[in-house]
Amino acid sequence: MKNYKITVNGTEYDVAVEEVTGGAVASAPVKAAPAKKAPVKKAVSGTQGGIKVTAPMPGKILSVKASVGQSVKKGDVIMLLEAMKMENEIVAPEDGTVASIDTSEGASVEAGSVLATLN
Repeated sequence: MKNYKITVNGTEYDVAVEEVTGGAVASAPVKAAPAKKAPVKKAVSGTQGGIKVTAPMPGKILSVKASVGQSVKKGDVIMLLEAMKMENEIVAPEDGTVASIDTSEGASVEAGSVLATLN
């Protein structure tokens, strides 16, 4: 028997899998009890701005280059996102001031997640 932890739609399940090597195996019904759901930490700094900077793809935040209150120009790097073994620069879509950083270094993000906001 091998034990695995599987996440389906945000709910974690502990499952046991039996390896079968030929022949018929009698199986018992499997009860999948939800495991304790890990809390999702959202690091929010400051208030929300009107311009949202979103993740273009799922990945992991490698580093946050800007801070709340910092002035940025269009194209300035706000953070680095690692996706498919590549580093992607997340840049300011227009000139403004960073109003909030809505993620943190090491966080996993989904496509479309708000990473930061600008005023």
